[in-house]
Amino acid sequence: MDETKKNRKKTAECCGYPISIFFIVVNEFCERFSYYGMRAVLVLYFRYFLLWDDDLATSIYHAFVALCYLTPIMGAIIADSWLGKFKTIIYLSIVYAIGQVIMAISTIHDITDTNRDGTPDNFTFHVALSMLGLILIALGTGGIKPCVAAFGGDQFQEHQSRQLNTFFSVFYLCINAGSLLSTLITPVLRAQQCGIHTQQQCYPLAFGVPAVLMVVSLVVFIAGSGMYVKTDPEGNIIWSVCKCIGFALKNRFRHRSSIHPKREHWMDWANDKYDKLLIAQIKMVLKVLFLYIPLPMFWTLFDQKGSRWTLQATTMSGDFKGFILQPDQMQTVNPILILTLVPIMDRLIFPLIQKCGLNFSPLKRMTVGMLFAAMAFVAAALVQIEIDKTLPNFPSSSESQLKVVNMFNSSLNVTLSPKETLLIDSFESSPGYVTFDQQDIMVSLNTSPVTTKAFRLIQGSRQTLIIPSVPSIMYLQEDIKSKPKEGKNAVRFANGWTEDLNITNLDSLQPSVTSNYTLVSQGTRTFMLRNGGQSCAFSQKFGFGSSYTYLIPSTLFLTNCESIKAVEDMQANSVHMALQIPQYFLITTGEVMFSVTGLQFSYSQAPKNMKSVLQAGWLCTNAVGNIIVLIVAELGKLPKQWAEYLLFSSLLVAVSIIFSVMAYFYTYIDPAEIEAQIMREQGLEPEETKKETLEMEDKDKDQKNEEEVKQTKI
Repeated sequence: MDETKKNRKKTAECCGYPISIFFIVVNEFCERFSYYGMRAVLVLYFRYFLLWDDDLATSIYHAFVALCYLTPIMGAIIADSWLGKFKTIIYLSIVYAIGQVIMAISTIHDITDTNRDGTPDNFTFHVALSMLGLILIALGTGGIKPCVAAFGGDQFQEHQSRQLNTFFSVFYLCINAGSLLSTLITPVLRAQQCGIHTQQQCYPLAFGVPAVLMVVSLVVFIAGSGMYVKTDPEGNIIWSVCKCIGFALKNRFRHRSSIHPKREHWMDWANDKYDKLLIAQIKMVLKVLFLYIPLPMFWTLFDQKGSRWTLQATTMSGDFKGFILQPDQMQTVNPILILTLVPIMDRLIFPLIQKCGLNFSPLKRMTVGMLFAAMAFVAAALVQIEIDKTLPNFPSSSESQLKVVNMFNSSLNVTLSPKETLLIDSFESSPGYVTFDQQDIMVSLNTSPVTTKAFRLIQGSRQTLIIPSVPSIMYLQEDIKSKPKEGKNAVRFANGWTEDLNITNLDSLQPSVTSNYTLVSQGTRTFMLRNGGQSCAFSQKFGFGSSYTYLIPSTLFLTNCESIKAVEDMQANSVHMALQIPQYFLITTGEVMFSVTGLQFSYSQAPKNMKSVLQAGWLCTNAVGNIIVLIVAELGKLPKQWAEYLLFSSLLVAVSIIFSVMAYFYTYIDPAEIEAQIMREQGLEPEETKKETLEMEDKDKDQKNEEEVKQTKI
C-alpha cells in the first residue's frame, strides 16, 4: 500500500463525507463566482469605462483569458514539485484576492474628473492598475485551477469511493452555479447608478462584489486548515515528461550523422537513460497531443461569447416585457443550457444514436461539435446583418451630416447651399440628416428680411442646426455619431425658454445641461424642469440605444410641459436579444459534444499517471484559441462584423475537416493493456496484477485466521 495513504490521519466525517470537503466546495463556489462575475462585465469595462474601441477591448479580453489558461501549468509544477497543493492554493489565492481588489480600485473615479474625450483623468493610472489586477487574477485563478479539485479528492479515504464520485459531481455543480449566479448578478450591479459627487455606471460595485467573494473564498479555505489531509509534493510528472522528451531530441540530434541502427519512434532515442515504460507512456500521450493541434480553433470561437457577442448585444433590445435584460447577462444562457443539455445528451441523444447502430465515436462527436460551433457563428453573422440594417448611416471621415431643427414660431424654407432646400414646420426637424462632402456651407432662411449665415461643418461628424425663436442667432450643435454606450439612451434639451432652466432626471438625479447629452437607462424616465418657483414634469418610455432632442417652447409653464416636442435623432435598437438564443444554443451544443467528449476521450487514451499532462495540454489549446482571436481582432480589421463572424466560421469548418481526417487514421488503444505488456516483457508484474495478488493473499490470510479462531473455539 502507498505510504502516503498508510500515514493518513483519520478525518472527521458527516453523512459519510469528510467535513473538510465542505470548506473546499464553498471555496470553489465563491472563487468561481468571483472569476466569472468579474469576467462577465470585463469587456464592457474596457469599452465604456476605458473607452477602448471594440477591437482593442476584444484583444485585451482574450489576452487575459489566454493567460488564465496558461498559468495552470505553473500552478501544477509549483504544487507537485515544491509547495504542495494546500500551500499553493493559499499563496496563489492571496495573489488572486489582491488582483480582484486592485481591479475594483481601478474603476473608482469622479465622473467630473474626465478628459475632453470622456476618458477618466489620470487615464494611464487607471489602465496600469487594471492591467496589474488582471495579471494577478490570471496568476491566481490559473495557478489554483489544477489544485483545488485534486486537493478535494485527497480528503477521501479508500472506503469512500462512492462519496468521492458524488463530490466531483457537486464540485462541478458549484462551478456552474457560481458562473450562472455571478453572470446574472454582476451586470445588474454594473447597471446601478453610484458615485460620491455624481451618479455613474457602478463598475466599482460590479468588480467590488467579486473581490469580496474572493476574500471570503480564501477565509473559508483557511478556516478548514486543521481538518485537511495534506500530502507532500511527490514530483511533477509534467517536468519528468519534458526532460525525457528533451533528452530524446538531444540524443537524436547528437547522433544524426553517425551510423546507428534506425529506431522505430524518435522517442526511442531516450532508451539510453529512461525507463522503457515511461517512454511508452509518453508515446501514448504524444499521440493524443498530436490530435490537439487543430483544437484551438474551437476555443477561438467559443470564448467570443464574452467579447464579440456581448458587444453585439449592446446594439440590441433587451426588453423581455416582464424584465430588462442587460447585454452582459445574455452570457447566462450558456451555463443554463449546459445544465440542461449534458444530461439530455448523455441519457437520451447518445444512447439513441447507439441504438440506431451508428458508430458515433468520441472523435466523431468532437468533429460534429466543431461544426455546431461554426453554425453558431453563421447564426451570429445573420443576426449582425439584421442589426446593421437598423443602424444609422454614419458619415465617413471625409463627410459631414447636418440636420435642421426649427424652433421659430412659423414654418421656414431652409436653403443649405449648395445642396438642399427644406420646408420645416415650427417645432419640427428635417426628415433626416443631409450629407455634405465639403465643410463650408451657407444657410438661408425665408424670414423677413432674409436671414443668411455661413457655417463650417466638422468632417466625420453629425451636427444639428438649431434655429431658435430669434433666427439670426441660429447655431450648430454637435450630435453623437455612434450608438449610446451599453444600450442606454442619449437625451438633450434645446431651450427656447427666455431664461435658464434647471432640468433634472428624477430617477437618477442627474442634472442635464441645455443642449448637452445625458445618458438615461431603459424604461420610463421622468424629467423635472424648474425656473424659480415654476416647475413642470414630463415622462417618456425609453428602449435601448436611442437619441432624442427635446424642444422647449417659450410657453413651457403655461402648458404643463405638454408643449415639449421630442425629436428622434437616432432610433432605438429594434433587433431583440432573443435572436441570440439560437447561436448560444448551437455553441453550447458544440461545447457539450466537443469539450466534455474531448476530456473523456483524452483520459481514456492516456496512462493513469499522465492525466495531468493531458490536462495541461487541453488547457493550452484554450489559451492558443484566445491568442488567435487577439491576432485576428488586431490584424484582420474587417470593415463589417458579420464578415468577421463568417471568417471564423469558415476557418473552423476547414479545421474540422482536417481534424476528421486525423481522426480517421487514429487507432484507439487501451493504455493499461499496453503498460501491462511492456512490464511483462521486462519481467515485471503489472500494478493491477500486484493488486489482485495482494487481495488474494489478504483473503487467504483472513481464511486462515477464521480457521484458527474456529479451532480455538472448538
